[in-house]
Amino acid sequence: MSGLPVRIAVVFQPGTKAKPVWFELNRKQYKIARTTYYWKDRVGEAPLLHWAVVTEDEALSEIVFNALDQSWLLYPHKTE
Repeated sequence: MSGLPVRIAVVFQPGTKAKPVWFELNRKQYKIARTTYYWKDRVGEAPLLHWAVVTEDEALSEIVFNALDQSWLLYPHKTE
């Protein structure tokens, strides 16, 4: 599945990792209740930052920031 472009709010504090607060998809805002995991990798020249997040309605998603082109993508995960 390819990522969905999203608008996102992130809090940056000195000495800590960036913290995603909410994302907007199809004009609906989803508040992030918690981050369960964070990791980095790269695709070619593009450094990627990943967050596994859970929204207030308990939906699990992966949010990816591409540091090369400054874009955000969302990968929703279905849970059984």
